[in-house]
Amino acid sequence: MMRSLFSAVSGLRTHQTRMDVIGNNIANVNTPGYKSSRVTFQEVFSQTIRGAGSPSGTSMTERGGTNPMQVGLGVSIASIDTIHTPGNLQPTSRPTDLAIEGNGFFVVRDGGGYTYTRVGNFSIDGDGILVDSEGRKVMGWVAGQNGTLPTNKTAGNLSPLPIRIGTYMDARATTQMEWIKNLDAEAEVGFVKTASVTVYDSQGKTYSIQVDFEKTGTNTWTWQAYLPDGSTAGPGTITFNTEGRFVDVDVAEFSFTPLGADTVTVTMDFSKLTQVAGDTSVESGSTDGWPGGTLESYSVDANGVISGFYSNGRNQVLGQIAIAGFANPAGLIKTGNNLYIESNNSGEADIGPAGMSGRGTIAPSALEMSNVDLAEEFTQMIITQRGFQANSRVITVSDELLQELVNLKR
Repeated sequence: MMRSLFSAVSGLRTHQTRMDVIGNNIANVNTPGYKSSRVTFQEVFSQTIRGAGSPSGTSMTERGGTNPMQVGLGVSIASIDTIHTPGNLQPTSRPTDLAIEGNGFFVVRDGGGYTYTRVGNFSIDGDGILVDSEGRKVMGWVAGQNGTLPTNKTAGNLSPLPIRIGTYMDARATTQMEWIKNLDAEAEVGFVKTASVTVYDSQGKTYSIQVDFEKTGTNTWTWQAYLPDGSTAGPGTITFNTEGRFVDVDVAEFSFTPLGADTVTVTMDFSKLTQVAGDTSVESGSTDGWPGGTLESYSVDANGVISGFYSNGRNQVLGQIAIAGFANPAGLIKTGNNLYIESNNSGEADIGPAGMSGRGTIAPSALEMSNVDLAEEFTQMIITQRGFQANSRVITVSDELLQELVNLKR
């Protein structure tokens, strides 16, 4: 039999495999997060008819060297590579649709182990847990009751992410507040300015505390608070320097005991007050108390931090989505359903927050589209078709040569 027959058969097989890969790419042209593949060929081993000969010398009467004579025996698949270039982003209106801009994969729990995906078409299940389209739980780090995320974000402390609409946030009594803006340096001694601050008790009840600021001398003012129980707090003396900067206050606290709730003790910060010529505009700044409320909505930022928005006007961190990076993403093994698992050549998953250590950022309300280039696929399809036809013709011609050999007997 002729070697060309077997070479051409190997060519048919490899081109058929290449066509299979092209067909799969085109079939997934609209699959979110799909990464296209390519096939590369390599020559199989060659039969050596004559080995190489070394030169016998450099004089004109001696022979030079000869090259080896080899006949190739066909072609085989060198590799089928997954191309992990990013796809374009498709905006959606769903807050749980997420896309990764850059490198990395979402981490989902499939049974007892982790799998990885680029597709962020997530949703909230009946238990209020963030899951993918087939119920696999999206992994990340859950914030504590005060909205604090773990400082050590590693694979060892991953957990499913709860986002439960209607979750209650406990009321918190006010303990700290600040006064801001200005007290007029040109005001007459005895001038009084009234301001107010809203505070909350341990049950979330609201109280408006009136505070009077009275100028008592050069660079000195006093404050006095009128409390809900009819008592007063203060007076406290506020001192400024010659440049109108706050220097000191001798009393900076008031307290009262609401009916049925814990005693409210508030420490006031006067350091942001000034005393310069101009309108007296003193007012309360930030405070740390709030009434109770329920979770109404949420959002995800570029670092994967999930923030909840409550009916009491507060927002609090609920958790953070984990992103896995790999030294060699092309070494991951596809398991179907847009999922990947580690292989011996992918490297171990480097799990951490988005936007750090080479991991990409997260685009909320968007999905990553397939990275299949139809123009490239159609071009490769034509090249593959011609290669298949050429190998078929080799088989046809080899058959005709064998038929001529058989006909020699006639």
